[in-house]
Amino acid sequence: MKSAARRTRAPRIGLALAGGGPLGAIYEIGALCALDECLEGLDFTQLDGYVGVSAGGFIAAGLANGMRPRELCAAFIGGDSGDGAASDDPLAKTDRALVHASLRLRPAWAEYAQRLAALPSLTAHAAFNYAFGRRSLLEACERLGRALPTGLLDGAAIEREMARLFEAPGRSNDFRTLKRRLVLVATDLDSGEALPFGQPGLDDVPISLAAQASAALPGLYAPVMVKGHTCVDGALKKTLHATVLLDEGLDLLICLNPLVPFDATKPPRHKVLASGEARIPRLVDGGLPVVLSQTFRSLIHSRLELGLKHYTAAYPDTEIVLFEPEHRDAQMFLANSFSLSTRRQLAEHAYQRTRELLRSRRSNLRERLERHGVAVRDAVLDDASRHLVAMRRSPRNRAGLALKRLDEMLCDLEASTPPLQPRSAK
Repeated sequence: MKSAARRTRAPRIGLALAGGGPLGAIYEIGALCALDECLEGLDFTQLDGYVGVSAGGFIAAGLANGMRPRELCAAFIGGDSGDGAASDDPLAKTDRALVHASLRLRPAWAEYAQRLAALPSLTAHAAFNYAFGRRSLLEACERLGRALPTGLLDGAAIEREMARLFEAPGRSNDFRTLKRRLVLVATDLDSGEALPFGQPGLDDVPISLAAQASAALPGLYAPVMVKGHTCVDGALKKTLHATVLLDEGLDLLICLNPLVPFDATKPPRHKVLASGEARIPRLVDGGLPVVLSQTFRSLIHSRLELGLKHYTAAYPDTEIVLFEPEHRDAQMFLANSFSLSTRRQLAEHAYQRTRELLRSRRSNLRERLERHGVAVRDAVLDDASRHLVAMRRSPRNRAGLALKRLDEMLCDLEASTPPLQPRSAK
């Protein structure tokens, strides 16, 4: 009865975007642009619900406000969108200015001043405890840790630019006036509980402020005070927080996760074309930053895998499709996303790799998506001339391109062919 009722109405489709800092936002924009072009029947500005965590919150808020993926690319990445057409959106020129403020490194001067002002009294207290409190020097100095800033950067500039973007005509910075359901999740630092902004009781917070709170990664950005809550990154609690949408009875949930642990034990999948890719024979050789990155990615991804297993078991009537970088993608693992030219390269990289992923999983995805009214545009997907951002591109060797396409076809065939079952002994 339930499946019959679903056939009589349009499929309900939602989007869940995980976090990942500036790199995560760049990957999700590139991937969404590829999906938007290659999938017919899927309008990312007209979905039934959006949930965003950390950097994914900025992207989700833009889509819920009617900004198409290529508009987001122009706003966050900057420059030509790559389609060669002039934009007729009067807001396009204003949106492009966002790139100059959203990823700018602004020190948290107010946080520094507040902590510095408390240093004299903390030092005096530590000295008193050491001299008269019969405590060791280390114990006496523990209190001095309160003078350390809780974040190096200030996200207030990002919030102001987002507010300007969403308060423009035709858009909204108010959850309650959006035409589409939007939830941005932060974490309450004092309780460890999730704060789903956009849900009843938390829907009177400006979208821009909720996005800033959701992306306040401890240690990097200072916590954000919202309605008496000390808010930090929403990824501290869960990776996707997709339950807030799944509880609404979706037919299809598209998930994007930009952070995956790197697999250094295997060569890149396109080995014949990998001469220009970075080689990482042992991650420990990269020093502490690489080790910490791998650790963080592994923790985030293991939690994502557990969450997806729970979603599949608890919501069997919802098709869940996950898109994420390949685990052997060295460029996404080693990327430095604070350079404008690098951001453009990474966005193009994410766009092209997502197209490759669609080709290598074409048969499986076609079967899973078509029952929800979404079709694969084969002509667009196979068009090798398409790109996201205008930039100098090296000419491709025809033989190399043919070998890459053959590899994608073999991967598609392998994914769509059921494994052979061993014959039982008679």
